[in-house]
Amino acid sequence: MEPAFVENLKVLCDAIASEGELYIPKKVNSHYVFKLYTSSDDEPVLNEIRVCTPVKEFLFPIRELAAVFPNEYETQDVKPFAVFGLKDCDLRSIEILDKVFSEDDFKDPFYISHREKMFIISSDCTEPAKSCFCCLFSGKTWPDKGFDLNVSPVECGFLIEVGSDKGKKILNKNKQLFKKATPQLIQQRDENRKKADEILTSQNAEYRLNNPAQKVVESSDGSQLFDIEAAGCVECQACTRVCPTCHCFYLHDTELKNYYGKMKMWDSCMRMSYAAVAGGENPRKILSDRIKHRLMHKFSYYMQRYGIDMCVGCGRCIDAESGTMDIRKLLKQLNGELTK
Repeated sequence: MEPAFVENLKVLCDAIASEGELYIPKKVNSHYVFKLYTSSDDEPVLNEIRVCTPVKEFLFPIRELAAVFPNEYETQDVKPFAVFGLKDCDLRSIEILDKVFSEDDFKDPFYISHREKMFIISSDCTEPAKSCFCCLFSGKTWPDKGFDLNVSPVECGFLIEVGSDKGKKILNKNKQLFKKATPQLIQQRDENRKKADEILTSQNAEYRLNNPAQKVVESSDGSQLFDIEAAGCVECQACTRVCPTCHCFYLHDTELKNYYGKMKMWDSCMRMSYAAVAGGENPRKILSDRIKHRLMHKFSYYMQRYGIDMCVGCGRCIDAESGTMDIRKLLKQLNGELTK
């Protein structure tokens, strides 16, 4: 289906919001966050980079009731919702979470219920942040799959590309709102994408590895670099909280009115007691061991199981880091030790 053209985003957002809740990016200082769209109050904008909060919040909430006792827990119906402004790194992170929570033998009904009701409107990146490094892990500044609709900015408006039957249905239902995109506008979109890709590639040239990341981290036994990184880490856990692919959780029992509830809550492998077991033993008390484990999960364990890296190069961990760690620099240094 050829791309469609629309002059302003409000027309598109109003059409999508008529089908269910819509979350759009809102700029707060220098970052974007998601907010619920209200047609009467909001003028939607196209975020030039990814929103600072990860899309996993919509599919895998920070805190979620999973079971109750003594009664049987009845899961709540999830209403249709849409998220606007997701980038290629966000779509690849959803693909990674899908593999974890939708495996044949280990389907998570909570995750799946949210995933099935989600409508995705992605958009091109026009100004990659200094922390973005998706190009190091097969990413780019525009998505080519995983979306229902994708938005690309062009002169005097936006191109709308269909990526699914759900997206096609929305456009067909609102044909009067859109025009057919001209070849000139499509060429302009392609030139914009090429320019953004060149910026991203240039600013990450110094971090490129001449070995696969999996080989780099698997060959890092005995490296002192993890101790050096630990000295600048304050254990804030922000790197795993804002990461769109980190998915560790724990189950917490709590008393709720006249029954007991089991809460499913985000966890972090950077937390010291994360690996603690009965009897007080902890195989990863040392911070440098936890930093290494994080890299092993991203680039080794997940790769062994699913054949792809668990890092999408969104750069959120770099922006959120309270310490001094930059995962690109650490991988580059480890690569340097490997190639000596």
